[in-house]
Amino acid sequence: MVGEDGDLEFDPQFHGYDSNMDDSRDNKKNRFSNTMVFMEEYLNNVLNDELPFHNEEKNKLTYEVVSLARHLIYFGFYSFFELLRLTRTLLGIIDCRPNPGYAGVLFHDDGSGKNVKRSIHGMGQIMSTMVLNRKQSIFGGAGARGAGAGNALEGQRGSKDSIENMDLTVMDTKLKILEILQFILNVRLDYRISFLLSVFKKEFVDVYPMADADATTNLEHAATINLQHIGEQAEAMFGVGKGNSILEVDDEGGRMFLRVLIHLTMHDYPPLVSGALQLLFRHFSQRQEVLHTFKQVQLLITSQDVENYKLIKADLDRLRTLVEKSELWVEKKSSGGGDGKKDKKDKKEKGEGASEDAPPKKEKLEKGNENYQKVKEILERLNKMCSTGVWKKQQRLLKNMGAHKVMLDLLQVSYDQSDLKMLEIIRYTHLFLQKFCTGNQENQALLHKNLNLFLNPGLLEAETVQHIFSNNYQLCSEISESVLQHFIHCLATHGRHVQYLNFLHTIIKAEGKYVKKCQDMIMTELTNSGEDVVVFYNDKASFNVMLDLMAESREGVGESSPLRYHISLVELLAACAEGKNVYTEIKCTSLLPLEDVVRVVTHEDCITEVKVAYVNFVNHCYVDTEVEMKEIYTSNHIWKLFEDFTVDMARVCNQREKRLTDPILEKYIINVVFDTIHSFFSSPFSENSTSLQTHHTIVTQLLQSSVRLLDCPWLQQQHRGQVETCIKTLAMTAKSRSIALPLDLESQISCMLSSSALNSLSRSNPNYKSSSRSSRPIAPSNPWDYKNIIEKLQDIINTLEERLKPLVNAELSVLVDVLHQPELLFLEGTDARQRCESGGFISKLIQHTKALMNAEEKLCIKVLRTLQEMLIRTLDFDEKGISLRKVLLQNYLFPNKKNTPKNDLSELGASGVEQERDWAAVAAVQCRLDREGGTKLFTDLVMSSKNDKIFQECIQLAICLLEGGNTEIQNSFYKLMMGDNKSEKFFKVLHDRMKEAQTDIKATVSVNVGEMTHKANEKELETVLPVAVGHPMLAPGQSIAPAVCPPALPVPAAAEQREVEAEVGPAVTIMKPILRFLQLLCENHNQDLQNFLRCQNNKTNYNLVCETLQFLDIMCGSTTGGLGLLGLYINESNVHLITQTLETLTEYCQGPCQENQTCIVTHESNGIDIITALILNDISPLCRYRMEMVLQLKDNASKLLLALMESRHDSENAERILFNLRPRELVEVIKKAYHQESEYEGEDVSPREVGHNIYILAQQLARHNKMLQNLLKPQKNSKEGEEGISSMLNLNNRPLSQMLKSTAPAVVVEQDPLEYYDLLTSQIEIVRDDRSMEQIVFPVHPICEFLTEESKIRVFNTTEQDEQGSKVTNFFEQTSFLHGEMEWQKKLRSMPVLSWFSGRMSLWGTISFNLAVFINLIIAFFYPYASGQVGAIDDNLLLMLFWILTGLSVLCLFFQRYGLQPLTIALILRSIYHVGIGNTLILLGSLNLINKVVFVVSFVGNNGTFIMGYKAMVMDVEFIYHLAYVLTSTLGLFVHELFYSILLFDLIYREETLFNVIKSVTRNGRSILLTALLALILVYLFSIVGFLCLKDDFIMEVDPLLHLAAPQQNEASQDFIKSCSADGVSCTTETEALTVTEEEEAPTSERACDTLLMCIVTVLNHGLRNGGGVGDVLRKPSKNEPLFPARVVFDLLFYFIVIIIVLNLIFGVIIDTFADLRSEKQKKEEILKTTCFICGLERDKFDNKTVSFEEHIKLEHNIWNYLYFIVLVREKNKTDYTGPESYVAHMIKNNNLDWFPRMQAMSLVVTDGDGEQNEMRMLQDKLVSTMKVVLTLTQQLMELKEQMTEQRKRRQRMGFVDVQGGGSAPSAAGGNHQIYKS
Repeated sequence: MVGEDGDLEFDPQFHGYDSNMDDSRDNKKNRFSNTMVFMEEYLNNVLNDELPFHNEEKNKLTYEVVSLARHLIYFGFYSFFELLRLTRTLLGIIDCRPNPGYAGVLFHDDGSGKNVKRSIHGMGQIMSTMVLNRKQSIFGGAGARGAGAGNALEGQRGSKDSIENMDLTVMDTKLKILEILQFILNVRLDYRISFLLSVFKKEFVDVYPMADADATTNLEHAATINLQHIGEQAEAMFGVGKGNSILEVDDEGGRMFLRVLIHLTMHDYPPLVSGALQLLFRHFSQRQEVLHTFKQVQLLITSQDVENYKLIKADLDRLRTLVEKSELWVEKKSSGGGDGKKDKKDKKEKGEGASEDAPPKKEKLEKGNENYQKVKEILERLNKMCSTGVWKKQQRLLKNMGAHKVMLDLLQVSYDQSDLKMLEIIRYTHLFLQKFCTGNQENQALLHKNLNLFLNPGLLEAETVQHIFSNNYQLCSEISESVLQHFIHCLATHGRHVQYLNFLHTIIKAEGKYVKKCQDMIMTELTNSGEDVVVFYNDKASFNVMLDLMAESREGVGESSPLRYHISLVELLAACAEGKNVYTEIKCTSLLPLEDVVRVVTHEDCITEVKVAYVNFVNHCYVDTEVEMKEIYTSNHIWKLFEDFTVDMARVCNQREKRLTDPILEKYIINVVFDTIHSFFSSPFSENSTSLQTHHTIVTQLLQSSVRLLDCPWLQQQHRGQVETCIKTLAMTAKSRSIALPLDLESQISCMLSSSALNSLSRSNPNYKSSSRSSRPIAPSNPWDYKNIIEKLQDIINTLEERLKPLVNAELSVLVDVLHQPELLFLEGTDARQRCESGGFISKLIQHTKALMNAEEKLCIKVLRTLQEMLIRTLDFDEKGISLRKVLLQNYLFPNKKNTPKNDLSELGASGVEQERDWAAVAAVQCRLDREGGTKLFTDLVMSSKNDKIFQECIQLAICLLEGGNTEIQNSFYKLMMGDNKSEKFFKVLHDRMKEAQTDIKATVSVNVGEMTHKANEKELETVLPVAVGHPMLAPGQSIAPAVCPPALPVPAAAEQREVEAEVGPAVTIMKPILRFLQLLCENHNQDLQNFLRCQNNKTNYNLVCETLQFLDIMCGSTTGGLGLLGLYINESNVHLITQTLETLTEYCQGPCQENQTCIVTHESNGIDIITALILNDISPLCRYRMEMVLQLKDNASKLLLALMESRHDSENAERILFNLRPRELVEVIKKAYHQESEYEGEDVSPREVGHNIYILAQQLARHNKMLQNLLKPQKNSKEGEEGISSMLNLNNRPLSQMLKSTAPAVVVEQDPLEYYDLLTSQIEIVRDDRSMEQIVFPVHPICEFLTEESKIRVFNTTEQDEQGSKVTNFFEQTSFLHGEMEWQKKLRSMPVLSWFSGRMSLWGTISFNLAVFINLIIAFFYPYASGQVGAIDDNLLLMLFWILTGLSVLCLFFQRYGLQPLTIALILRSIYHVGIGNTLILLGSLNLINKVVFVVSFVGNNGTFIMGYKAMVMDVEFIYHLAYVLTSTLGLFVHELFYSILLFDLIYREETLFNVIKSVTRNGRSILLTALLALILVYLFSIVGFLCLKDDFIMEVDPLLHLAAPQQNEASQDFIKSCSADGVSCTTETEALTVTEEEEAPTSERACDTLLMCIVTVLNHGLRNGGGVGDVLRKPSKNEPLFPARVVFDLLFYFIVIIIVLNLIFGVIIDTFADLRSEKQKKEEILKTTCFICGLERDKFDNKTVSFEEHIKLEHNIWNYLYFIVLVREKNKTDYTGPESYVAHMIKNNNLDWFPRMQAMSLVVTDGDGEQNEMRMLQDKLVSTMKVVLTLTQQLMELKEQMTEQRKRRQRMGFVDVQGGGSAPSAAGGNHQIYKS
């Protein structure tokens, strides 16, 4: 309440709760104090009872006590805080958790308790201080203490209140408690509102002290102070948690309250469940509630307002009591029985009426009169209020105070029809209600709810209903047929009153839009109603009656005259046909023919009113029509009318200066006549009519009269425009039909047109209006005036909205979490908890929702919305919202954990930031809801719901359940439908909705298009005229024209465009969710459901597939013809709907569902043509400002056409699509889309992508159309020579053109769109389940461009064949690796440095090898490098070499080959010369190391080694090899130079040939090793023989080591020793050996086989190395020795067995392997060259076929295309798959490779099958014709048979007769003869 003179208004029920506690109340309160004490004590006892509800008698008492409490509360005996205390007790009673610790500590009486009994204003102050200072709540730790004590008793009290306990008294008690809770929440809401207002007032008074300061200075200042502060206080008002809020209903920060409500929801008593749910939603929308209510607050600022308020309040209170006691003063009819019904409407009335004793008769009469007087006065006063002052404000005030309710009650009072006073009162009441709802949509809606009260024959009622519907488009479009029928019925039975017609007239047009539905309904009703209602005076007799009537009405038509009715009726008919409504136009013209109209209008007695009505009728029903009315252009009637017009015009212009006194005539001429003339001559149909030439004199007369009228000075400005347009039209017609006009007339017209053009220019000048406006001085305003305060209040509301909006959503989102895990509210182990965990709560909620459907729709909608949120979370709020959400979650669900573990919160989505939606989790929730009956719920609701809102929410729920393509839900829906034969009913609902939407669109769309084309024409006219006619005149002021004209036109064009787009009606809006639902049903190509939507196998089938197509057809307006006009039908408001329709149709067909494809293609509507038109046309006005929508449309349309042809082997569908598709246009569209890319960057739809889809469509169609095929081939220059020349020219031209800065280079560089798309489109062939092959054309996924050439080469060359000789298996295994590599390469591109290094990997490899070679060369030449001495090379030689090499390198650089190596050598030599060998080596070594590290980095970069994980890294041999290389380089640099020699082995890694040579050894390593092992065994055996028998022959010659004393040698050895010691290696053994003296000459031979080991070593060492085996080194024996033969055998055996056989075996294996390898390599190359990688067919299979082998492997079975397709399937969202894609995805998932074609290709099948197919076709045709012949033959045979039987019967009869009469045979023959003739 604001200030001393402010007041505030709420719902009267508890207006200002605490403010009523004045003294008298206190006295009464004292009287009741004992009762109150008893009550509280009793309730506390119940609370402490262990089983509160177990004693039945006591339950009744409890119920009574709770009821008493409720009454005491309602009558305001409690202050707010006492109320809260009571509530806690009540909650404790119904809580299912034991808390015996409560009673003692419930209320500590701090000081604040005493302040409570102040007024509500004071209360606001207290609250603000309390909330803002955040004092510890006055209910300290009660909750905590209670909880602590609670666990002890849990065991025995577990069944304290079991849900199954179904005692009605108990249930009612609980209901009562819920009522009290509702009441308390209301009071709390009031508190919050008053608190906000008191804060506002305080701020306001601070900013604007009462003195009238200058307003302007303070204004900005004010806004800043107020809003921030108030916003903070508003937020603080909702504390959260135990210690924070004094407004929480219980002690646990709302937790207990929630627990109670959840528990109550699980009861089986519907009213209780509903009540609990209401409170639950209310609890989670506190902020929303405050916001909403605060917006409704109406401030009373001036004292006048307060006066009015008090007056109204007093009046209404008195009126209320009078109405309630109406039985006592209203005179009744004598029969009392009939009125019982009416009185039942108000229970209060009845109760009070009965309790008072009826006073004696006489008193009653006097009292009655007095009461009549009182009521009448009150009504007069209220009427006055409604029509004075700011009436909108007064209407709102009266609405807030519930005045209309009282009035409606008053109308229901029963009275005697002859009671005049009462009739007057009723009249006043109606007047009041009419004023109450005039122009106020909210109030209209309020009264509309009670529409049935007014549907009786009274005329007053008719007027009131007219006011309720007046100019309210929504109400008019939703009007029910029964209302119309009521009024038509009244016309027929209660006399022809104009008021009824007026109502009908009102609902035809509202808010400037025609309600086509109403027009049609009225027309139908009128035509059905017959002569009583539709009164025309057409025939002779009645025509005279009409003339008489007109004669009577010369002075003006009487209100009740039949003529007035007739005029109204004709006007109504005209209105019905307005706005080009085909249906009504035809009906009207049949009711009132043109000649009758002309006869009436041209009659001399005709009065102007009739003329107005009739000519208007002609205009709307004959001239301005949708279809051409032939007779108007062929007959003479209309020209007679025009002649009559000229006469009337002359009458108006009779005296040029003086205005005529007849305003009706003037209106007739200016509005009606000119409108008709304009319509007639600008109508598109009149252009073809020939009658214009014959009647050219009339045209001239009309023009003259119009110009004459324009000259009249009294003509008002707004009418001038109408006359001018009419003249314009006539002039244009005359010009176009070359009708000669008098010269003076022509000059007049041109003069007029040019001046009007100038005028319109100046008017459209944007500064024109503002200049005229700004001159008004600004009046100083008083800051305390109404406007300022209201503005400030509005600011505050806006601030609150801003601050609380995100919080509102956050608060509501917590409810969803509570519903997800209600068990967290209950203690472990209680049965309630178990029920929640097992899903009991959710299933109860779902069951109850169905019960809510009829009873409480709003609640039902809330529950449905919450269920949707549970399925698909949308957390869209900012930081504040997230923090509030966390606090609330902590408070309700995790109260005991101090800081909630992160995962719990994030699990509940507390993080709030929209992550990628986790579909697996969503699917789990979907299945859970489905198990609890979610699917059943939505099917039942859809079938039985009458309410549109509920229906919409159901469909949304279904969408949420199916979102993400959940197959389980699809199947459960299918089972449900198949189960109890529900499908017929369910599909009927959807079918009817579709039909309804179709009729709705038909109704609205034609109107719009008519208007739009009309406007478009006008616009053209406007643009043409000022320029054409106005040119000569504009010369002096030309600067005006260009400056103003261009901007003035396009802007309004867009605005008008938006204006014309009619808002789509609710019947159409609902289609989008329905279609989305149908789309989701078929998602993932669910074949069962696709077929089910087309045909349900019931008695009546609903083919939703056809309906959807029909719907698209009607949306795009093909019903009115003209596909070129698509742009007129598609606008911003319905483009999404069309897109959705296309998506749904696509989903019906994909998979492929052949029947649905056929069904769509063969449907009789223009569906297919529309879809092609959508692709080909620029959808004109829309594409200018919402291009992305148009692109989306084209994209979806192309996908739909692809789906229609998907997997079809016949060409029927393609041919049907090509039927209206011009190939050239299609190609143009593709090119256009390509070029649009640059214009629309950053849109969500890329034009190129759309172009690409259309290109793929074109590719698919091209198979069936040669022309299209040729158009799609990118143009290439035919002759190479020309190409060469042209490229040279281009080269020469480029610098030139760049110098000239022309656009030539762009043209040269520009890529052809078709080439671009061709590169990005691939095709493959796959094999389906039924072994049929199918070609797929698909877009290459962008990620595929990151596939590296090296990988391609590697895969292509190294893929091995499997047992069946197919490479596919191995290739498929590599695909995931390749895909991973693409992703890694893509990532790599985002790291430019790494990517640069990786790109040059081979370069680093070459450098490192070269460096290794150089280093080793230096070491070889110069090691060991003694100072000063350089081996064999001296300095001069070095220099000479340096220059030679430098020269060489320069030469080589010229030839661009091998230039760098000589140069490098030269530089190295130079550095050796300058720096010395050691330093050069260090330098080169460092370079080598750095380079190798770079190489490793790039290697890792290329292969993404680090991503793979450690195991893969260790397993990667290449990576290990390179690491070893780095290690060796490091050793060479830091340990010893000779380590570098190892690096030369890199050659093997680099050269594949060498690698193969080594492979020849390693490949058959096992056999070689085994053979070697055999050799070893043999050697061992020979050694044993040698040891045993030939010991003495083993005598070896040895050369002892001599010590050469050479100084150089010595130095070198010293050097070596130094280096050894430097390296830390001991060299002593060798030095000792060196120092052996020369003199000691050792013997030159020694024994070599004294031990077996010695023998083995000797045989191995010498035997294998010598060509002849071991015999070569043994002592050569004499032939005389006894062992000579044994020696020979021994030697020979060794030679043959070991040397010849075994060693050659080893060589043989190696050589053999080498040959194998070579032949394998050749075979591999052969296979690569001559066999298809994918299908394994060989080159010769393609000889003499239409497709060569090269084309086959490039186009049909390109290995990379298969890879790209697999990548596409993996990257694409699975809900967007086409049929083949989902098939392949399924196969890939199961690692099934049957979809790869093996040993077959389509081109081969086609060529073989082509002839066959042709033959088949011919055979088929023959068969068909034969069948026809057979059919006709059988028919003829049947006829013959019938004739024969007929004859036989006759014969028998005849014969019978003959026998009877003994007649002669010939007569019988004659009979036969006759029979034949017949």
